[in-house]
Amino acid sequence: MEKKITAPPKPRSGSGIGLTHTSLPSLPIALVLILLLVISASLSSCKLGQKYTRPELNMPQTFNEQADTFSIGELAWWDIFGDTLLQQLITRALTYNKDLLMAQARVKELAAQKRIPFADLFPQINAGVYAEREGTNYGGDHFKNDPELGAKLNVSWELDIWGKLRWAKDQSDAQWLEVVNNQRAVTVSVITDIAVAYFQLVALDRELQIVSQTLEARKEGLRIARLRYEAGLTSEMSYQQARVEYARTATLVPVIQQNIETKQSEISMLAGEYPSEIERSSTFELPSWDEGKIPAGLPSSLLERRPDIRAAEQRLIAANAAVGIAYTNRFPTLTLSGNGGFESEVIDQFLKSPAFLMRGAITGPIFDMGKRQAAYRAKQAAYERETYSYEKTVLNAFTEVRNAIIYLDNVKEIFQTRAKLEEASKTTESLARLQYINGVIAYLDLLDAQRSYLDAQLSLSNAQRDKALALVMLYKALGGGWQQ
Repeated sequence: MEKKITAPPKPRSGSGIGLTHTSLPSLPIALVLILLLVISASLSSCKLGQKYTRPELNMPQTFNEQADTFSIGELAWWDIFGDTLLQQLITRALTYNKDLLMAQARVKELAAQKRIPFADLFPQINAGVYAEREGTNYGGDHFKNDPELGAKLNVSWELDIWGKLRWAKDQSDAQWLEVVNNQRAVTVSVITDIAVAYFQLVALDRELQIVSQTLEARKEGLRIARLRYEAGLTSEMSYQQARVEYARTATLVPVIQQNIETKQSEISMLAGEYPSEIERSSTFELPSWDEGKIPAGLPSSLLERRPDIRAAEQRLIAANAAVGIAYTNRFPTLTLSGNGGFESEVIDQFLKSPAFLMRGAITGPIFDMGKRQAAYRAKQAAYERETYSYEKTVLNAFTEVRNAIIYLDNVKEIFQTRAKLEEASKTTESLARLQYINGVIAYLDLLDAQRSYLDAQLSLSNAQRDKALALVMLYKALGGGWQQ
């Protein structure tokens, strides 16, 4: 009797769930179609949550009675600080200052990190090759050797149906922009701190020069007092008073010299260098600003100019995105995963054994004792706190600019009055010296005139320093120093 040979049954086509062997050409086509469908659905999905809007600030129209559309904060720092030696210091500081270098490294760090939530929007694909050998012996008499070889691509994708992943991307972008503006704020601080320390150093040089000249005058006065005493024209008291005044003036020299060394070390530190001698000018080189009002711009320009305000707003935007994440985290998530490749028990059949597995999973909260709702409320409160912080930053900036303008106006008047005082004191001191030599007045009267002249000289020097520092203060308050 002839034995009938029948063909083995054909494998059933896969339903999309479980392991299915199919022809190799149909696998990529099916995956492409599914991916196109999912991408289309993901792009058209909604983004739940409150879109960010800048808080209403109700800022005043101007800083003072004068309305300027132009602000000196828009000028580059080299246009404000014309001293070439100061420019060289600032350039070195912008290259080697350690705080600025740390801020730049932080920007690089956040720039790399913000790639992570962006990548989460797309499928994650991994590849793996494995070889395994399993041996079983159920009952003790049925040993079975079951080897398997496999090479597969694994795909996993969380669909952003509610916008959670997009909120995470917005949060990461805002955090990166925050550190970018923090770096700009450090840049402004480095520039202005160098300028302030430099002008203070120049002022200390002037102070040392004034005291040194006064000390020479005291030395000559002591010589004359000694001669008059030895000639019997004055009492010993006048001579001793001259000695005291000379010694008192001499004690000022080492103090000023110490302050100069300390200031040079401070500047070197800001420039990212070890303490060294700082080359500087003997005068303050500043743009002409004695006539009229210095243009400060409009208060609204601070929102775009000042890096600290921009950083505070980015923190607020990040806090708003965190609210969106917490809100969408309460809804179910849809994750698609799958793998495809080859697997076989024998190596010569490996490329003839394609296989794939696709899986879709929906997970969502049913009962968590209010944990997700509490997280959402907490993020809402954090956003409220950041709103107040942003408003405070703007208020503080407006106050700083206004105070700087007032101080700048006042210091100009102070300089003019101290210049007149210095001129009058100089005339008085010259007359008193002549009268003392001619025996018209006592030495004590001469000392009073000399002390007044020294104080007037130091006050005038400090007023010149304060004029420079006031301009630096206003420039920093207006957000100047970095270029967009």
